[in-house]
Amino acid sequence: MSETLYYKPLSLQISAEDEGRMVRRVLEMRLGVSRKLLSRVKTTEQGITVNGERVYTNDRLKEGDILEVRMEQEQSEDILPQPLPLDIVYEDRDLLIVNKPPGIVVHPTHGHYTGTIANAAVYHWREQGERVRFRPVHRLDEDTSGLVAIAKNPYIHQQLSEQLQAGEVEKRYWAYVYGAPKIVNGTVDEPIDRDTDNPHVRVVRPDGYPSVTHYGTEMIFGEGLAAKVSLKLETGRTHQIRVHMKHIGCPLIGDKLYGFAGEEETDEGIKPVTKAGGSATLEAAVQRQALHAAILAFTHPITRERMRFEAALPQDLQDLENELRKL
Repeated sequence: MSETLYYKPLSLQISAEDEGRMVRRVLEMRLGVSRKLLSRVKTTEQGITVNGERVYTNDRLKEGDILEVRMEQEQSEDILPQPLPLDIVYEDRDLLIVNKPPGIVVHPTHGHYTGTIANAAVYHWREQGERVRFRPVHRLDEDTSGLVAIAKNPYIHQQLSEQLQAGEVEKRYWAYVYGAPKIVNGTVDEPIDRDTDNPHVRVVRPDGYPSVTHYGTEMIFGEGLAAKVSLKLETGRTHQIRVHMKHIGCPLIGDKLYGFAGEEETDEGIKPVTKAGGSATLEAAVQRQALHAAILAFTHPITRERMRFEAALPQDLQDLENELRKL
C-alpha cells in the first residue's frame, strides 16, 4: 500500500524511560492515542511502525527507536462539495477554524443536505488536493454566528474532544438579551435535558445533565429593557446559553424558540416593549437569536501551542447594538 494514502505520521523517539514498554502503552501515555484509534490503525499495513518496520501493539520498545503512527486518508463521500463562501480564520494540516455566518448549518442534516459549512469545506479541500473527512469538534446552532473548529484527522478530533470534555477549551460568546440580569456577573449552574413534551426543546430540569454558564453584563440599554452580555461555557449542552439565559429571565433577542419575541414579563403578565425603538425594531434588526461565538482557545494537539482565535461581531449584531443604544 502506498504511503501517500496516509496522513503525515505521528512520530515519537523512545526515551530511556520507555525502554522495554509495549508499543500500546507508549502510544497511550505519550501521545494520548485512544484505544478506538489504536484498534483502527493497527490493522493497516503502515499503521504502526518502529524504525520503518511494521510492529504489533504488544511489541517491546528500545531507547532510540522511532515509533510512528499513520492514519489512512479519508474523504466525506456522502457530502456534496459546493463552491460556497468559507471564512477561514486558520488552517494547517491538522485543523480548520472557520467563522460561521448566521443562517448556515454546520453539518448536513435532514432538510439541510446542501448549503452547509461541511459542503463548503469539502469543496475547499478538494480544490487544495487534500483528502479530508469533515469532523467538526463542536457545532453552533444554525442562527448562531462565530467560530467553529474542524479536525482534519481522527487523532486531532479525539484530542480536541477530550480537551472539550475536560474543560480545557475556552469558548466565549456575545449575546444581546431582553431585560438585564439581576446579578450583574454570575453563574447559571442548572441541569438541562429535553422537554418531555417537546423533544426538540431543552429545559432546565432537576434530572438533567450538569450545565454551567458563566456570564457578565457588559452594557445595559433602556434602563434595563435589554443588555449585552458576555458568556463563557463550562459545559456544552445543546442550546445551553439560550436555555440558561431564559431561565434567569433574560431570553436572547430574536430567539424564536426560547424567547418571547421582544416581550417582557411584568406583574401584569407579558407585554411588548413599548419604548422608542421597541421590540419589532429590535427583532427586525437581527432576525435571528442575537448570539455570536467570539473567542475560541485550545491547545494544538501536535505542536502543544496554546492557540486563541477571535471573530469580530458580525454586521447584523452591530446594527442591533445601534438600535439598542436608542432605547
